Amino acid sequence: MKRPRGSSTIRRKTARESSHGSHVLSVPSDRALRVVVVSDTHSSPHPNAIHVVRQLAPDVILHGGDIGDLEVLSPLRAIAPVFAVRGNIDGHAPEIPDFVELELRLRETRLLKILLIHRAVYGPRLLPDAAALARRSSASLVVCGHSHVPFIGRDRGLTLFNPGSIGPKRFNLPITLGLLCVSESGATLKHVSCETGETWLPGAPLQ
Repeated sequence: MKRPRGSSTIRRKTARESSHGSHVLSVPSDRALRVVVVSDTHSSPHPNAIHVVRQLAPDVILHGGDIGDLEVLSPLRAIAPVFAVRGNIDGHAPEIPDFVELELRLRETRLLKILLIHRAVYGPRLLPDAAALARRSSASLVVCGHSHVPFIGRDRGLTLFNPGSIGPKRFNLPITLGLLCVSESGATLKHVSCETGETWLPGAPLQ
């Protein structure tokens, strides 16, 4: 599988600054770039998670934080490049950035700018600090985790995407991951059940 080429920089966290990564990814000219989004593994991803991720044939995998044991990233990295952010349980992993900016380009044209951060929404609303960070990053899509609730929405002029959790089941919430497909013609978002591998509704086009 063709892997996207990218450039990246990661700054170390200081007393006054969160660490972050900045990456540019190339979108193929002949097909959509496939981005699988997972989150909140809490050291124990669902046994079917890797199989479902592999079946989705991603070019890139995003992890929205609360990773837990960093070894859970290894089987994901065996499938595709992984970009992960640190969640509130990941204080043991200072090498993982607090947020990541991803710019998806087709040749010289920017198709989409993503902000990947662990905690960004409260219910359906974007938190003010996440909104400010997204605007400084010129991002139009905020990808987050934390709540374990699969969610696609719009707030403050930005699209919000929480893939849900592929970690231990919480209450009656589903165990889901996300799929983002980006091409010259646009972008789509959907959720996939980690238990069945089938689309989990709701799903919506990216506006």
